[in-house]
Amino acid sequence: MKRILTIQDISCLGKCSITIALPVISAMGVETVILPTAVLSTHTMFKNFTVRDLTEDLIPITDHWKKENVKFDAIYTGYLGSAEEISIAKHIFDEFKTDDTLIFIDPVMADNGKLYPAFDLEYAKLNASLCSKADIIVPNITEACLMTGTEYKESYDESYIKELISKLAKLGSKMVVITGVSLSPGKTGIYGYDTVKDEYFIYQNDRVDASYHGTGDLFSSIAVGALMRSLTIKDSFKIAADHTADTIRETLKNPNKPWYGVDFESTMPNLIKALETSLND
Repeated sequence: MKRILTIQDISCLGKCSITIALPVISAMGVETVILPTAVLSTHTMFKNFTVRDLTEDLIPITDHWKKENVKFDAIYTGYLGSAEEISIAKHIFDEFKTDDTLIFIDPVMADNGKLYPAFDLEYAKLNASLCSKADIIVPNITEACLMTGTEYKESYDESYIKELISKLAKLGSKMVVITGVSLSPGKTGIYGYDTVKDEYFIYQNDRVDASYHGTGDLFSSIAVGALMRSLTIKDSFKIAADHTADTIRETLKNPNKPWYGVDFESTMPNLIKALETSLND
């Protein structure tokens, strides 16, 4: 069984970060080791949430793993709340990466043309330096613009996305995948580039007109889980895109209207079926 380490925060209530990554990747048949950067009472869409920062604990935890000769097939980072945590993530890569370890980075920091409130442009530069150590990066368009110093556009064409990809590839990762790319009305998806093979790949599905907290975490968790089950890059991201969209649609049916996160638990059986189908093809 493959083993993934995921480094991000954990919210006791709320559907995002580790509270999505741990159950989703585990259900896909991959051992999931967690390194929580902070513990929150709820995620940040709630008011008056509490936070316990765990930055000081990260190195002692990983030092213990090193002494136990723990190995990882992949290291997956999501939301990192500070410059220090980015530096620690780099250290962990250096300590645990082997020739067979996949480094998968989701540089969570911005959306819809704006940085999240806790971050500034210096943080975006640090995230760009983190991405230089990755095998695969999955920024959205806003994050791609911030890391490359490119003007953000609401309306764009394929040449704009390719320009972003070219700039991101220069950061050093082997695979660049931009999420939330819409190339035609009513469609959205991913636009990727394999720097080793010099190949582009695109996948678009129907856009769902709804937004929920944690959908990016769900997408990334599925993609890295599928990769660890030996699916191809294209198949892994297709499953991730389709299942995320299906989960949003299912959540919209919920009469309780769970504004704080998608109902990923109810669609988990569908994910496992999709994974099994792909593995058997």
